[in-house]
Amino acid sequence: MLAAEVISNKRDGRALSGNEIRAFVAGLTAPEGEARWSDAQVAALAMAVLLRGMDRAETVALTQAMTDSGERLRWAGFGRPVLDKHSTGGLGDKTSLLLAPIVAACGGLVPMISGRGLGHTGGTLDKLESLPGYGVDPSPERLHTVLRTAGCAIVGASARLAPADRRLYAIRDVTATVESLPLITASILSKKLAAGLDALVLDVKLGSGAFMRDAAAAQALATSLVDTARGAGLAAAALVTDMNQVLGRSAGNALEVAECLALLRGEPGDARLVEVTLGLAARLLVLGGLQADEPAALAAARQALASGAAAERFAAMVAGLGGPGDVLKDARLASAPVIAEVPAPRDGVVAAIDARALGYAIVELGGGRRRGGDVVDPRVGLDAMVALGETRRAGEPLARVHAADKAGAARAVAAVQAAVTLADSAPPPPPWLHQRIDGDIA
Repeated sequence: MLAAEVISNKRDGRALSGNEIRAFVAGLTAPEGEARWSDAQVAALAMAVLLRGMDRAETVALTQAMTDSGERLRWAGFGRPVLDKHSTGGLGDKTSLLLAPIVAACGGLVPMISGRGLGHTGGTLDKLESLPGYGVDPSPERLHTVLRTAGCAIVGASARLAPADRRLYAIRDVTATVESLPLITASILSKKLAAGLDALVLDVKLGSGAFMRDAAAAQALATSLVDTARGAGLAAAALVTDMNQVLGRSAGNALEVAECLALLRGEPGDARLVEVTLGLAARLLVLGGLQADEPAALAAARQALASGAAAERFAAMVAGLGGPGDVLKDARLASAPVIAEVPAPRDGVVAAIDARALGYAIVELGGGRRRGGDVVDPRVGLDAMVALGETRRAGEPLARVHAADKAGAARAVAAVQAAVTLADSAPPPPPWLHQRIDGDIA
């Protein structure tokens, strides 16, 4: 099938057939000199899809073809439902570090395929790599061993999973076609389907620190993800959750790990972070058939955290993947040499937080990547972060900056002050949950 014919059909607004979509995906991964599509042809079709869209059948077909472009993981013999969570990304989003061991403690098998930081958002793999020795790319044998002992393993994606997406995303990234809803959907779900899941919960972030700042866009993405997952035979649900402030009280790799370890040890923590994590975990337990309804699932997840069962699973996972042998007692996290408080410039109530600006301030500190080859400094970031609705008097701290040097700390202090709006009064903070979109296998 000629690439030009497939491109022209979508350019003219026609729905692509399953054969056309499979020919495109085969062209993404074909060896040089065979039926391989050129970068220009791939970019042309991506732009046509961005402008013309895809219907549900096309999106399902694209997702399945991309899934089939590589290997599928199999989990026979574990005797547990295989469950996972995906987040669209936000500032301080550390829920994976808590959710994976909670769900494992409740009877799920959680082979969580995670990613690195993108733009202003942090990445789960970067956070875990702040633990000395933690390996995000284990051998299949080691991965299976960890899953049998801990019930969860948070690792990176193998190049063998959905290789078509790897090439397509790289081209989209440099051709202004990242924002296509069907292409985003297929990119996310092809890797999750290849991971051999029984159920998936999707955390679609909405707000100043999210990629989706518009409620309609967040709903559209959540609906597309759930409908496509269902069409591909995967039980799924989506929660649209708030990202108009830091999730928890820290943002930065080692600082976020430390915050999660404190919660796992039973120390007091940020209630909003706990509720988001438990809400996602509860929905996943119901989807996976481990609990009959949401109240029972929420109670089970809360008990797994409070009892220390989740902490035991997390510690076993970290030790099994090469990290500290007793991470709950000594995580061996590096600390920044410069710590500076951010003074409030005036009295007032925290009325708004530009979470995206805070994320870029952390990137500027070295806690994220400006370009692909950058090395992340796990020590830097923010903690003791103020929340919406809280009051501060002039000079009281809005946050603490952790930096590699005094100059970087000074720039970050100014950035935090600019990102936090203090007013004489403020509306109530938004709820953590904006919307839920449920669905089982269609």
